[in-house]
Amino acid sequence: MKNVIIKLIMKEVGLDAVEVADLIEVSPRMEMGDFAFPCFSLAKKLKKNPMAIAKDLAEKFRKELPGEISSVDFKGAYVNFFIDKKILAEDVLAKVKRGGFGRSDLGEGERVVIDMSSPNIAKPFGIGHLRSTIIGNSIGKICEANGFGVTKINYLGDWGTQFGKIIFGFKKWGSEMELKKNPIKHLYELYVKANAKVPNGHDPAGLEFEKEARKEFKKLEEGDKENIGLWEKFRKLSLKEFDKIYDLLGIEFDVISGESFYNDKMGEVIDKLEGKNLVKKDDGAMIVDLKEEGLGVALIQKSDGTSLYVTRDLAAALDRYKEYKFDKMIYEVGQEQRLHFKQVFKILEKMGYDWAGDCIHATHGLYLDNDGKKFATRKGKTVFMKDILGEVVERAKVNLTEREKLPVKVLDERARKIALAAIFYGDLKNFRENNMIFDIDKFLAFEGDTGPYLLYSYARASSIVRKVRSKKVVKIVDLKNSEIKLLKKIDGFEDVVQKAYENLAPNLIANYCFELAQSFNEFYHACPVLGSEKEGFRLKLVDAFRIILGKGLGLLGIETIEEM
Repeated sequence: MKNVIIKLIMKEVGLDAVEVADLIEVSPRMEMGDFAFPCFSLAKKLKKNPMAIAKDLAEKFRKELPGEISSVDFKGAYVNFFIDKKILAEDVLAKVKRGGFGRSDLGEGERVVIDMSSPNIAKPFGIGHLRSTIIGNSIGKICEANGFGVTKINYLGDWGTQFGKIIFGFKKWGSEMELKKNPIKHLYELYVKANAKVPNGHDPAGLEFEKEARKEFKKLEEGDKENIGLWEKFRKLSLKEFDKIYDLLGIEFDVISGESFYNDKMGEVIDKLEGKNLVKKDDGAMIVDLKEEGLGVALIQKSDGTSLYVTRDLAAALDRYKEYKFDKMIYEVGQEQRLHFKQVFKILEKMGYDWAGDCIHATHGLYLDNDGKKFATRKGKTVFMKDILGEVVERAKVNLTEREKLPVKVLDERARKIALAAIFYGDLKNFRENNMIFDIDKFLAFEGDTGPYLLYSYARASSIVRKVRSKKVVKIVDLKNSEIKLLKKIDGFEDVVQKAYENLAPNLIANYCFELAQSFNEFYHACPVLGSEKEGFRLKLVDAFRIILGKGLGLLGIETIEEM
C-alpha cells in the first residue's frame, strides 16, 4: 500500500522513491488517514506555502486515484491518504499466503562478511561476548532476508601478549590435574592471578613477571615447540567449551578463524606499509602516524619484534577481501574498540584499497551489572555464560511448572526456548550502541515488552489455528479498527526488515514484533474468531499474524513455541 502511494507522489513532486519513502508517515489516528505526506520540504523547491502545496497535491491526486486508495484529503501541510481496507486485507492475506513476504532482492549477488562473537581462548565465554554473538547473528539473518549472501566469521582472540602471561602463569603455578578436571576454570584462575602481577609503578617483582611473560609470547611467535604445544592445548580445550555454549544458543558460524592464523602474514603487511611510505620508526617500534586525521598513532610492531592487534586486523582484512570479494564487511565489536577500527579502516584507505569504505564497525554498548558498573574480567569479576544460561533455563522451568505439569523432555525444550527468547529479546530490543543492564527478572517476565510475552502471543495464535478448522467463506466486510490496525502492522513488515538492514539495527525488528503482538492481542480481545460471522477471515488474519511474528522472531534468532 505504501508503494502505491510512493509512486503516486513521485509523479508530482520530482523526488525519487527513497526520498518520498523517507518522508511518508503513518498517521497517528485513523480519522487522519492511513498515511500522511508532509509538504514542508517542498516549500523552498516549489516556492510556495507548504499548506498550499498540500491542497494542490490533494486536488491532483483525487483526479487519478488508484483503486487501492479510497480518498485523499489535506490538513495543514499534510496530504492524508485513506486506503481501501478491503483491498488492504486481500493484499495482506495474499502476500503472506504466497510465502517469501519480508524477503527482498536488495542484496542479490552481493556478499556481506560479519566478524562476530570473537571470545578469547583460555578464558571462559563471558557475558561480555554474548552481545557480539547475538547481535551479529541477528544482523546476519537480516542481511540474508534482504537478499545478501552472508559469511559469519567467529574471529577468536587466540593470539597476543596475554598468552605470554597465561603460558608463564601455567608454567609457574599450573596443574595438569586441574587442567584436565576443569580446564577453563583453571586457565581463568591463572589469567586473573597473572594480571594481579602486572606492575604497579616500579614494583620489582611485577616488572620481572611482565618481562618474563613478554619473553614467553616472543617464544610463542617464534615457534617454540613447548609454548606452541601449550597454546594448542589451551585453544582446543577452549573451543570445546565454546561449542557447548553455541549449541545451546543455536548459533552457527560459516568460518572459525583467529588472530593466530595471521601470525605468519605480518611481514607481508609491514612490507606493503613500507612500500606506501606509511610506517616509521619510533623508539625502536614501527608506527603509522594518523595524528593529522585525528586518530593518533597506530602501533604496528613493538620494539621487540612482536606483532599487534592492528597489524593482525590489517592482515585479516586483506585476506578476507581476497577470499570473499565482499561488498560489505561488518565488525560487530564493542564500542571500546572504536578508535582501533577507525585506525584500521584509515590505514587500509591510505594503502589504496577502495573497499576500505565498505568496512563497517557496528558497535555495541556494554552489559552492566545491577550496580550499573561494567563487568571486569581481569579483576576476576565476571559472569560465565555457562552459568547464566543454566540459571535462566532453571528459572524458566519454575515458571512453566507453576502453570502446568509437563513431561520432562517437553519441559526441558520449552524452558530452553523461553530462556533464550528472554535473553535474546532482552538485549536486541535495545539500540545496540546503548549500554544495558542484564536483568534476568525483567527478561523472564511473561507480561510486557519481553521475549516470553512474544512467545506466548505466538502460541496463542497457534492454538486458535489448531482449534478452528473453519471452512467458512472468507468475508471481508465491516472491518473493525483492531482488525485494520493488525492488517496495517503486518503490511509494514517488509519495510521494517529493509530499514533494519540499512541501519544494522535488530532493535527495529524487535520493536516491530512487540507492536505486532500488541496489535494481535487487542484484536484477540475485541474480535471473537470461533463462531463469528467473519470466522473465515479472522482465522486467516490470525494465521497471517502467526506467520509474520514467527519470521520476525526468526530474524532475532528466537525459536517459536506452539504451546505455552
